[in-house]
Amino acid sequence: MGLNFQEMLDMGTDVESWWIYEAMIPNMTPPVKLSYTFQQLTDAHLERVIHETFQKNDRTELDLTANRITDVGAAFLAQALQQNQTVIKLGLAWNKIGDTGAKYLAEALRNNTTLNKLDLWGNEITENGVHYLFEALQYNRVLLELEVGAVLVKRAMSIQCDANLNAQMKLLNDKKQFRKALELFDEYKDKNIGTLSRFTILQALKSCAQIRDLQRGSTIHRFMSSDMKKNSYILTSLIHLYMQCGDVVRAQSIFEMSEKKTLSMYGAMMKGYVQNKMGKTAIDLFNEIEVPDEFTTTFLFNACAQLENNEALNVTKKIAKEMPKAFQLDHILLTSLLDALIKCGDVISAEALFYNAKKKTLAMYGAMMKGYIKNNMAKKAIDLFNEIRIPDEITTTLLFHACAQLETNEALNRAKKIAKEMPKSFQSDQILLTSLLDVLIKCGDCASAEIVFSKMKKNVIVYGHLMNGFLKENNPEKTLDLFNQMIIDGIEPNHILYLSVIKALSQVADYSLSQSIVERIPKSIFADRQIQNSLIHMWGKLGFVHKAKEIFENMIEPDQIGYGAMINTYGLNGMGTQAVELYSQMPTEFIHDAIHVSLLNACSHSGLIDQAHAIFKSVQLKTDKIYTSMIDCLSRGSFLDEAQKLIDEFECHNAPSWPMYMALLAGARNAKNNQISQKVFNRMKKLFPDLTDPITAATILLANSYASSGEIDMASKLRQELVKSRRKKQVGLSWTLINGRVIRLRAHDQSHDLSVQIRAEVEKISNELIAHDHKFDSSWITRPLNQDETVESVLCGHSERLAIALNFVANPNVSLIEIKKNLRICGDCHEATKSIAAIRQCEIIIRDANRVHHFHKNGQCSCNDYF
Repeated sequence: MGLNFQEMLDMGTDVESWWIYEAMIPNMTPPVKLSYTFQQLTDAHLERVIHETFQKNDRTELDLTANRITDVGAAFLAQALQQNQTVIKLGLAWNKIGDTGAKYLAEALRNNTTLNKLDLWGNEITENGVHYLFEALQYNRVLLELEVGAVLVKRAMSIQCDANLNAQMKLLNDKKQFRKALELFDEYKDKNIGTLSRFTILQALKSCAQIRDLQRGSTIHRFMSSDMKKNSYILTSLIHLYMQCGDVVRAQSIFEMSEKKTLSMYGAMMKGYVQNKMGKTAIDLFNEIEVPDEFTTTFLFNACAQLENNEALNVTKKIAKEMPKAFQLDHILLTSLLDALIKCGDVISAEALFYNAKKKTLAMYGAMMKGYIKNNMAKKAIDLFNEIRIPDEITTTLLFHACAQLETNEALNRAKKIAKEMPKSFQSDQILLTSLLDVLIKCGDCASAEIVFSKMKKNVIVYGHLMNGFLKENNPEKTLDLFNQMIIDGIEPNHILYLSVIKALSQVADYSLSQSIVERIPKSIFADRQIQNSLIHMWGKLGFVHKAKEIFENMIEPDQIGYGAMINTYGLNGMGTQAVELYSQMPTEFIHDAIHVSLLNACSHSGLIDQAHAIFKSVQLKTDKIYTSMIDCLSRGSFLDEAQKLIDEFECHNAPSWPMYMALLAGARNAKNNQISQKVFNRMKKLFPDLTDPITAATILLANSYASSGEIDMASKLRQELVKSRRKKQVGLSWTLINGRVIRLRAHDQSHDLSVQIRAEVEKISNELIAHDHKFDSSWITRPLNQDETVESVLCGHSERLAIALNFVANPNVSLIEIKKNLRICGDCHEATKSIAAIRQCEIIIRDANRVHHFHKNGQCSCNDYF
């Protein structure tokens, strides 16, 4: 490697002696090359190597790359170099030499007059060790090339400057302050102080790769010298840079054009392929390597873990069987092997490898826990965590993931106990806290989740977790409160968060609130197909069919979910004919079980018996849900015998299904057919004795059936049996939005601050109804009246009547009232609400458990009294 005359002057070298030295080289005999690379040599082996090498008279190039030489071995070599007259090149790259070893070698370099190249790349030398070596070079006139992490020394006056720059950049990179490292690089480069060393370039490329600054990295690449572009270390770093930035094509180009492909370059390519989800390509590249090392074998296992299939498992097991025994001492490699085995589904082999390992690292525990979770074996992951003496943040995070997968009280208690015991330092780990938040929410403890949330750094993911938690516990108000807080905090929602908000709006059921939030959805997110489908569903549940239809018709090509949402919207709002028409326009490949169910339900709520018959007949594979929907349709239309025959037909080849009986029982109750109601109820008790909730609901339906026919004694008897059995019926609730707050009311509720005004308004509405000839229907009272009660007082105390009254109290001139009810609206409330809408000239929308009722100002309901 020749230096020009100016460079020699800059270096402070005696030009005459240097020239003589350079002139002598061509006349010398070629040096003897001794290579002991990849031999697993330790410090104990060096005595023999030194004896065979340093005692010879021939000029020698000694390569000890990729062994296990430590500071002790470096001390042996330094002692030999003090008297060395033969070794001119010494390769010690990829060993385990640290700063102490560098100091020994630096002392030897001060006096050595033969060695012209020393390669210490890939050791454990920090900036301190680099300083020792550079200081020694001030006394050494012979060493032409020194690489410490690829630092190539050429000029003495720039050595110290380069050393400081390199040390500072490395320190900044080690602290993950990559942008500051690049700022330092730019300052040095702009001042044009000397020639940039390879080590400087490597540190700059590392910074670019870490922050994925492709533009800056490409610029550095473009302005490199031609010699530097041929250096294998530089090429490896460039490959890593481009792979990190997702520019696989450019990385492949560098690799393919390289004359000599090193294992490091293969490793960088394989690692890049894995990072870019190209596991199969990484495996193909591995097959080109003649003698893989630990690194490339590790990346091979990473690629197999990414694929997660039988082919990858076979490759993993084959390579694991063939690899040298020495590789089994590499814990990083073993962790990757464990990860590949368990992710490819071979839990047994992974367990055998794990429990046979002499030393188990936390990373190995983590790989096993992660694999258990992936294979739905969360209990095993928790048991394994209990074996760890001092867990770290990663294994603790995985413990929370395992508990979240179980979603049990036991898992919740375990997660809370670990959270209480973990070190305070863990509380700054955002990933760990997010996983804790997730387990608390999935296990139903939103109160504790809120406490964790309050201590976290807020972002979209954290807000999304807690919002979904509130949705899970049917608390849409808190979901919307969180959304508003997020806006105040200046965090822009993504499309996933808007999906949660839209779901919450569907539950709250208020047009003004929904419209105000929909209007703020960015166009880019509004164009998302998932968002549009969710909005169709929301507007349908709110009863605004025209809004849902507008979105549907503006979609370029609706998918099957969009068609299903629109058909369901028509069905909920009593527009069965429109649902059937849209069904006829659907692409045949979109039609599936859920579409048929939605369509039959639409026919059921609109009394379209003939159309339902035709649809049911056309379905080739009739599932239990298809049968249930058809039975519901027939039962609502009072075709009770035909519905019973359909149940019998289903049970010829299938186990009984309680929803079918509930549909028939509801139809019998509507038809006031107590004989069939009792018969169906008896059958249910016999078939489903252990199903508490369905039997409770059936008991209430049967009691209602008797009560509606005037047989109050039978109804009371059933109610008393229900009380004795301690089975609780579902509490009827209605809720409405008043001044931005969701108000929930139950029958005869007096807990509201305005309860006095509400009762007064109820009485006023009742008088208006009587004046307009409304007859209160006692058949909808399913219990004996108390002494202080009347038919009117009981019926006017229903939750939906209170919710209507509250809206008039809050705003006497209200033009639209929206109410959601968790149970089916009773017949008397239905008749009364039609009259209230006409008397007060106010549109009223009530969404009950089955459908949406639009009560218009003309005194009619959209269901045409078919409910």
